[in-house]
Amino acid sequence: MSTPFPFTAVVGQDDLRLALLLNAVSPAVGGVLVRGEKGTAKSTAVRALAALMPEVDVVPGCRFSCAPASPDPACPDGPHGAGAGEPRPARMVELPVGASEDRLVGALDIERALSEGVKAFEPGLLADAHRGILYVDEVNLLHDHLVDLLLDAAAMGASYVEREGVSVRHASKFLLVGTMNPEEGELRPQLLDRFGLTVEVAASREPDQRVEVVRRRLAYEDGPEEFAARWADEEAAVRRRIAAARELLPQVRLGDGALRQIAATCAAFEVDGMRADIVMARTATALAAWAGRTDVLAEDVRQAALLALPHRRRRNPFDAPGLDEDKLDETLEEFGGQDQGDGDGDDDDPDPGPGGGPGGRPEPDDAPRGDGDTAARPEAGEGGEPRPSGGAGEQSPVRAAEPFRTKVLSVPGLGDGAAGRRSRARTEHGRTTGARRPQGALGRLHLAATVRAAAPHQRARGRSGPGLVVRRDDLRQATREGREGNLVLFVVDASGSMAARQRMGAVKGAVLSLLLDAYQRRDKVGLVTFRGSAAEVALPPTSSVDAAAARLESLPTGGRTPLAAGLLKAHEVLRVERLRDPARRPLLVVVTDGRATGGPEPVALAGRAARLLAGEGVASVVVDCESGPVRLGLAGQLAAGLGGTAVTLDELRADSIAGLVKDVRKAVQNDRRAA
Repeated sequence: MSTPFPFTAVVGQDDLRLALLLNAVSPAVGGVLVRGEKGTAKSTAVRALAALMPEVDVVPGCRFSCAPASPDPACPDGPHGAGAGEPRPARMVELPVGASEDRLVGALDIERALSEGVKAFEPGLLADAHRGILYVDEVNLLHDHLVDLLLDAAAMGASYVEREGVSVRHASKFLLVGTMNPEEGELRPQLLDRFGLTVEVAASREPDQRVEVVRRRLAYEDGPEEFAARWADEEAAVRRRIAAARELLPQVRLGDGALRQIAATCAAFEVDGMRADIVMARTATALAAWAGRTDVLAEDVRQAALLALPHRRRRNPFDAPGLDEDKLDETLEEFGGQDQGDGDGDDDDPDPGPGGGPGGRPEPDDAPRGDGDTAARPEAGEGGEPRPSGGAGEQSPVRAAEPFRTKVLSVPGLGDGAAGRRSRARTEHGRTTGARRPQGALGRLHLAATVRAAAPHQRARGRSGPGLVVRRDDLRQATREGREGNLVLFVVDASGSMAARQRMGAVKGAVLSLLLDAYQRRDKVGLVTFRGSAAEVALPPTSSVDAAAARLESLPTGGRTPLAAGLLKAHEVLRVERLRDPARRPLLVVVTDGRATGGPEPVALAGRAARLLAGEGVASVVVDCESGPVRLGLAGQLAAGLGGTAVTLDELRADSIAGLVKDVRKAVQNDRRAA
């Protein structure tokens, strides 16, 4: 086993280290979500935490880590009698993003269950993580069906495996730690709320600190054992401090004054539900224990709010996490001053911890700031030099109108793409539509089809008892139909004909609404814009819809309308993406008034580009942005060339666009028949 990088050797990242240590002191805090750019020691710090966790006593031979003092009565390896346990280090189990359901929750031997009535169960990662740490790197890329299983286990403290009437249950209580890069997409709200604390990390801009990071990393790679030995004393000191804080934790008093501050803070920031209040209370208590105190102070409540509330204030994926610290201080001051402990002199200057500040917390002036300290998106005209337009009359960016709920746009037919919530597809989860022979390991058993396959052979197999004689060749796996995520590629006209400020704001609001819909349906998104004399890929296909929203917000307009260039650029993006991910089907959304200007025969070129996309079966929707009393109907002609359908901005709203999905499907089917 390789030697992990020492926790105390991590340079900076005080909030990250503090959040992890608080969960080591009190696992009831609920875990940590670490958000930040790549290369910021997220995974390094999490993996180093395992070495600091206290040992756990387990029942000898139990695969599910039952505690000797209170074993799980439903443990599959039980029942366990009274007896001494054996200590072992707390485990840190890593859940790969591409793990199967059976790897996560465990697998039943269905063949033995049917033929012998034996519950032969192979534990999964949820069993291994019981009473330890479950670490998910790139947690935002985790498949939805695995997220559902994690949510169930986190809520109930147990894992259930149900297969055709055969069930196994075992305890699964773990410290959930996830890391993610927001540029690759946001986390599902239900799982986001399950993390007790969240931390935003970023690389230091101080040269001296960056030098020290490089120096320590090179020293570690040259000799991991020697490097770890140099930090052994610091690691042992932190380990002892965690143990002392755990012992002190039951004695910490959370007074009414601190509780009022917690409740008032959660109310002031309009967080949903009551989980935030509970997490803040547990975090503040752990902070006091970590500082060696038995009373919770206002500073503990403040730090708890900074760790527990930012990710609970987001109303949509385009909101930046973070808190208004001035508002936080005003709320704490308004509801402070009551029952804040004795406040003896020892609390004024507690010993500095690994975080560098009192009780291990960073000093306020040095604390890393979250994205909430800056505007979520730049104002019009900010954000650097404007892109060259290739034409005259460029206007500064305008703000998007308020987003709205859109009708569902889907790709016709039945796909095989990644699980999502947009178009019909053959998936591992969903309604059962048939049965087939398993390819490789058996997934979801189709019981009726298996019985039908085995029934004709019972006499030849010498069946004499009530049990069914089942062979491997009899097993049938259910085929299921669910929903897939698609690649939604937006092609946005940013030319002068679209540049009227009121209209462009409405256009951006419509695209923002479609982006929000794509986020909710687990799609990948891309953004192509065209104006002046050329088109550009403003955002290559990604799972980060908030990155697309930021690019859209800063989009300038003006110049001619190279519609053909925009369509050809979209064709190029789709061709490359098809090679990377052939199973993910595209949906092209063209936002334009349909005009084509600039260069020789711009209308004819646009028509040929549209027919090229239609010939490859790309499902398309044209959002018609033409306005005014006189309409030329050019967007409708473009939609016909694409083999798709046209819809106006007003019709795009969910409450006024009846039958759009049907129209898209019908148009593509008619085009295929004509071809």
